[in-house]
Amino acid sequence: MKYINSEMFPNHALPLALLLILVFLQKISTRNINSNSSTSLRFHINITKDIPACQIYCYGQLLDTIQMAHLFKDSKTFVDMKLKLPPEQVNANFEKFMKKTNNAPSKEQLRAFVNEHFDGLGKEFVPWLPDDWKEHPAFIDHISDPDLKQWGLDLNGVWKDLGRKMIDDVYKNPNYYSIIPIPNPVIVPGGRFREFYYWDSYWIIRGLLYSEMFHTARGMLENFISIVQRFGFIPNGGRIYYSKRSQPPLLAGMIQSYVDFTNDIKFGIDALDMLEHEFEYWMNNHIVQARDYNLCVYGDSSIGPRPESYREDVETSKAFNTDEAKEKHYKELKAAAASGMDFSSRWFINDKGENDGNLTDLKTRSIVPVELNAILYWNAKIIADLHEVAGNTAKQREYQIKANKILEAIDAVLWNEEAGVWLDYDLLNDKPRNYFVPTNLSPLWTGAFDRKDVEKLSTSVLRYIEKLQLDNYPGGVPNTLYRTGEQWDYPNVWPPMQYILIEGLNKLGTDAAKNLSSKWSHRWVLSNFAAYRDSRAMFEKNVQI
Repeated sequence: MKYINSEMFPNHALPLALLLILVFLQKISTRNINSNSSTSLRFHINITKDIPACQIYCYGQLLDTIQMAHLFKDSKTFVDMKLKLPPEQVNANFEKFMKKTNNAPSKEQLRAFVNEHFDGLGKEFVPWLPDDWKEHPAFIDHISDPDLKQWGLDLNGVWKDLGRKMIDDVYKNPNYYSIIPIPNPVIVPGGRFREFYYWDSYWIIRGLLYSEMFHTARGMLENFISIVQRFGFIPNGGRIYYSKRSQPPLLAGMIQSYVDFTNDIKFGIDALDMLEHEFEYWMNNHIVQARDYNLCVYGDSSIGPRPESYREDVETSKAFNTDEAKEKHYKELKAAAASGMDFSSRWFINDKGENDGNLTDLKTRSIVPVELNAILYWNAKIIADLHEVAGNTAKQREYQIKANKILEAIDAVLWNEEAGVWLDYDLLNDKPRNYFVPTNLSPLWTGAFDRKDVEKLSTSVLRYIEKLQLDNYPGGVPNTLYRTGEQWDYPNVWPPMQYILIEGLNKLGTDAAKNLSSKWSHRWVLSNFAAYRDSRAMFEKNVQI
């Protein structure tokens, strides 16, 4: 990524609003889909069997046969197609079809079956223009540089392109779709991602709030609250095939942002039951013990390959010789997807306990991630604070105690005095993982640190940044320092990670940390502006060159 010196724009002001919109508004993306299965395992996915459409989109011989036939370049294409008949009828017709073809249909015959029983993509949504979109939100007036101001206006206009509203038939015939019905319109990431994604939505919500689109933001939050009511947590994305895994639990952070922008305290208080429900889901289903402390890891409760990356997962699993080993591999793939960081050497543990390797070395479920536990601390603190405002003293005390326990565990297990930052923890080898990932600094973002001596902490963090020369990358801080070919490794630079670093340093509050935060925010915005100026497009990630 070409670096543009900030001196080229001497009079610009870059408010956080612009940073958020430029960096996180959209994902025009081509996420890598790497991963794998054994024939016997592919037919026994124990996932959401109470949802009839899951027998088509989540597991079964029909899914296996069509995905393995390579009818579509992208495995996600098939599981996003609409049914023309009820799922039970489609399955019955498929059984007859397989008998008629002696269980060996040709690719052309399978394509004909799909065309007869499925509609094309995007049938569940129609474009939707947000009713609260503003042509000139107030943050634009704080940008003095005319080129950057026009860029802000251009990007603010993208909201009009990313709005989607579900058609009535989704509510009348939900079993014909893999989409999870939601009551309100939604802003989607864009590209091949036609549905909401959980952790992406945190930055979408922030961007909407800076654009003064409070009604749209509230509608999306109400969608998430309704999903917690139905599922007990928020799935990875808005499809039923994601319904056995979540992503970093940022609903509480979204609701806190909404309350901060609108002063609608009642909305936050009314959401408390569902915020507690989601928090307890994580604490009941993702807990592990590390050094006698309770912390959480990412995971998934389904069996078999990921439906949206089915064929890719099957291919990767061929490196394993047994069904049991293949199934463990699928679980590691899905746990990494649940982290949002799919895939990266961050999740590799090889036979030597190191991070060299490939997807067959994924051990996500055995790595305690810093940011997940920092976010769960934040959740407990937000819940406690909302209870305090509501006058619920007992509940406030209960969740403050829970927050304190998580913070104690983070300090005891994840803080590493020698490195001077927090580090992921390897449960298999009972040791910290001293490899750089931006999430090593995520407790600064969520406030999961002791504020008694911020100067000492600031000195430690800045020394770590200097030692790794993280300020020397003109395109932004890379996600790791290892080139593996995985998209969440060097040389790729990801917007959410830049936000976590920049906002965390700003919240640390010392002059040195805030100065570096400002420098990195300017650098990030200007590098994205250079790409936009040259291509008229925003990209999912930058590549450090």
